Amino acid sequence: AQLVESGGGLVQPGGSLRLSCAASGFTFSGYGMGWYRQAPGKQRELVAIISAGGTTNYADSVKGRYTVSRDNAKNTMYLQMNSLKPEDTAVYYCKILSLAYWGQGTQVTVSS
Repeated sequence: AQLVESGGGLVQPGGSLRLSCAASGFTFSGYGMGWYRQAPGKQRELVAIISAGGTTNYADSVKGRYTVSRDNAKNTMYLQMNSLKPEDTAVYYCKILSLAYWGQGTQVTVSS
């Protein structure tokens, strides 16, 4: 299995970004997927998950600001991030929930 994140970058507070996670090498539609993030000096934390059937769940810190979605025809998961805050700065990773496969991560920096 392979996961490749993209879409990170530098954005001002209050701005938006959309991350993508392109999956290959497995039956994407059959697996729940998750977005995680790791800030400098902190542990990696779960941000959002989406089940194979499309059910979503979010960390309290991002609820109402982030939206996770998936396009099974494109084997891709997305994370729409709005109203970004400096504390959202981290490397964002995608993962197959039930397997030990991670992407390489994409850096998100929220700063003025």
